[in-house]
Amino acid sequence: MAFLPFWVCVLVGCFSVSLAGPSSLSDLEPPLWKESPGQLSDYRVENSMYIINPWVYLERMGMYKILLNQTARYFAKFAPENEQNILWGLPLQYGWQYRTGRLADPTRRTNCGYESGDLMCISVDSWWADLNYFLSSLPFLAAVDSGIMGISSDQVSLLPPPKNQRKFCYNVSSCHSSFPETMNKWNTFYQHLQSPFSKFDDLLKYLWTAHTSTLEDTIKSFEDRYDYYSKTEAHFERSWVVAVGYIAAAHFPTTLIRTYNFQKGLPPRILVTADVAPFISDFTTFQNVVLFLLNMLGNMDKSTGYLCTEKPSEYSGPLESSSRDYGNNS
Repeated sequence: MAFLPFWVCVLVGCFSVSLAGPSSLSDLEPPLWKESPGQLSDYRVENSMYIINPWVYLERMGMYKILLNQTARYFAKFAPENEQNILWGLPLQYGWQYRTGRLADPTRRTNCGYESGDLMCISVDSWWADLNYFLSSLPFLAAVDSGIMGISSDQVSLLPPPKNQRKFCYNVSSCHSSFPETMNKWNTFYQHLQSPFSKFDDLLKYLWTAHTSTLEDTIKSFEDRYDYYSKTEAHFERSWVVAVGYIAAAHFPTTLIRTYNFQKGLPPRILVTADVAPFISDFTTFQNVVLFLLNMLGNMDKSTGYLCTEKPSEYSGPLESSSRDYGNNS
């Protein structure tokens, strides 16, 4: 269908505009990356069990950091310094959510995530935080289950939030029970990752399959969170999920440099009712254009229902990238 390649080209092509390269790869790391746990022994241990509190920013970021560290050896053949590790997209997106205030309590009933309270607190009322919970816990626990972490599957437990505990899973066993197909897709990704014959583009395919499955499995559980935001932000949230489906179909390479440049087009703060793209004065032109396109995509989805009922087919046009793109910021 011609519709898919057109929107893939508009969205992903827009995100891939040429931008100045970084002076150092460490400049691209998400907020507080260096302060986050880098190994399992940095977490609390009880009865040989690693206890992680994913409702604290640094502890959840540590899950990503350990995942990047433990998978680095599998991406070394594609580029140095772990830059081509396609798992970078997860912590960078999480870091953007933190930097823009999207992990804080949107109801303002608590000080969770605010300077007046605890900046490291992640609110269970945040739509962004709840979906990201599964985009951190499921890939992390699947990596444990796949043997990449070097520990047994029953040696990690995640702490529950202060409420809505039944909406979440907390260890390998419970996540497999709650989301068997999605956990299997993450396991499939790691199985191919550990193969000496793995190809970069194939890994992208398996990663995006697991990523989109995670969203499909969990998004309906948090639709009530939309009411906590302005209509403008809630519309952006819905549009973002639609866009992810297209970005996934394009097999966008979620490497460090690509994802960092990609996120320069995303809103730098939570949207308010008065925000109308492409005329938001404190946004860059790039951010205004990207938000305008995302809103158009969301409006089309709402009016036609096409994107909600039919997955975008894979697109293997010129936007599909490979490891040869290392060092190319365009």
